[in-house]
Amino acid sequence: MSVILGISAFYHDSAASLIVDGKIIAAAQEERFTRSKHDSSYPINAINYCLTEAGLLLEQVDYIAFYDKPFLKFERLLETYVAFAPKGLQSFRTAMPVWLREKLFLKDMLIKEIKKVDKNFDNNKLMFGEHHFSHAASAFYASPFEEAVVLTLDGVGEWATTTVAIGKGHELNIVKEIHFPHSLGLLYSAFTYYTGFRVNSGEYKVMGLAPYGEPKYKDLILDKLIDLKEDGSFRLDQSYFNYAIGLTMVNQKFADLFGEPIRKQDTDKLTQFHMDIAASVQAVTEEIVLTMTRSLAQEYNIPNLCMAGGVALNCVANGKILRDKSFKDIWIQPASGDAGGALGGALAVWHKELNNPRVVNPNDAMQGSYLGPSYEQDSIEAELTKCGARFESVSEDEMIEQTAQALADSKAVGWFQDRMEFGPRSLGGRSILGDPRSEKMQKTLNLKVKYRESFRPFAPSVLREDVSEWFEADYDSPYMLLVDDVKKDKRIKMTKEEESLFGIDKLNIKRSSIPAVTHVDYSARIQTVNKETNPKYHALIIKFKEKTECSVVVNTSFNVRGEPIVCSPEDAFKCFMGTELDVLVIGNCVLRKERQDKSLTEDYKHKYKLD
Repeated sequence: MSVILGISAFYHDSAASLIVDGKIIAAAQEERFTRSKHDSSYPINAINYCLTEAGLLLEQVDYIAFYDKPFLKFERLLETYVAFAPKGLQSFRTAMPVWLREKLFLKDMLIKEIKKVDKNFDNNKLMFGEHHFSHAASAFYASPFEEAVVLTLDGVGEWATTTVAIGKGHELNIVKEIHFPHSLGLLYSAFTYYTGFRVNSGEYKVMGLAPYGEPKYKDLILDKLIDLKEDGSFRLDQSYFNYAIGLTMVNQKFADLFGEPIRKQDTDKLTQFHMDIAASVQAVTEEIVLTMTRSLAQEYNIPNLCMAGGVALNCVANGKILRDKSFKDIWIQPASGDAGGALGGALAVWHKELNNPRVVNPNDAMQGSYLGPSYEQDSIEAELTKCGARFESVSEDEMIEQTAQALADSKAVGWFQDRMEFGPRSLGGRSILGDPRSEKMQKTLNLKVKYRESFRPFAPSVLREDVSEWFEADYDSPYMLLVDDVKKDKRIKMTKEEESLFGIDKLNIKRSSIPAVTHVDYSARIQTVNKETNPKYHALIIKFKEKTECSVVVNTSFNVRGEPIVCSPEDAFKCFMGTELDVLVIGNCVLRKERQDKSLTEDYKHKYKLD
């Protein structure tokens, strides 16, 4: 038996994974245990969970794989400061103490943490992989393909910001790179910053805001900010940006180009200008990625594409790549961000370093991404009792029946079943569910449950066998990483008056028979639900369909804005009592808000720092 532990840490979204003889056993983000969003600390809780899930001790681990190489990252920082000197002195003074005190000696830090648990740890068992190779490995080795082009896009790793690799069997080799400071991820983050959202967490808000605007500034961006070549490679004009040597993403020249100052999130309202900016950078991103994928498909003549890195979470662009058909099929790692690097690092050691063959799973190796902790019914009941919860324990069939009825009655339901998801999406393990037919559900969930911006869309979970009945799609999308349109016969035609509305005024128009999951451009971020990977969730949607003739439910992550997705029954109960959720279902326990002790009510609206 060969055991490999993967770790990502010390930047954002720390995580751990464990593979045994090449099979993925467990993976989880540290934030889920510490309840601190994007926790970047050494993932001791995630490591302990992975080992417990496998029934192993740390001394039984053969190799520990860290997801990037800190010395190369430090080299990039130094060379960048030298290249831009004397600019960037303040940023240099801010960054260097942390590097000289901690990050430069990261190997020693890791060994020190490991030896707290295993004092006889052999330092030679600790291995370091390059950041983008870890991303590429997480995408290819977990994919259902024997051979694929592998595209990784994010902010920056050590030097690379974009890489192309070719995977075949257990071989994986990077063949092309784009280096810092030229970065599609940082371009998108620059506009995230400019529109007043937080970098490294607000990018998906820009994507959600884009359909409310028009891409009026697309040509300006392509003309002034980025030089895009025919093969999809690009360079950014650094005179408009500040991220390479400053403490902000963009400078005054950037703001002057678009004619508006940087939006302050706490005081400045979102306007049509910001929606048009969001639409523009989204359109540019799609053009760059499509130019790149078309060129790669033509150059390598390989029918499959794998993707990872933060930009691979841009599900609107992903959907367009799929529909473009340059590649016959695509597969995107559900944990595409840095957390997934923990898994990629471990898989890279097993296949690349140890030269072990790869057995391709025709579905993929991620097991639905349900790789986190689960709780037995006895444990659930004990934890709820300790919390002071009032619950009813029923059979599984009755639990499904009551949950489906609550959804049909337009109740907001917290749904906690089996193993927690790995990655940023809730996929029916730790989800908040609702009735997609309700015109009020989107607004209710955003403002009264999630406590987030009203423009944010919700995703549909749909039975895989029924997806083509509701959407212009007939393919697997188990990880909610592809956007497609609502079926034309399910749409409601807008009046001339409604069509003349701009921006956020479009929000309250009923656009389809499932308005709660239909975005303003008739699109939806689809999750297909398969009986084999999540039988309980599939059974719930079947029961909901029996009651309503609708095989779609609203699915959003079980948390409030700024909170990590719930991990334990206690986390779920506290979130239930801190929001206007109506019903909570954990295992076979059913909880109703009106029956709970009002003294246990919490204020979740103000508990977490806004993302």
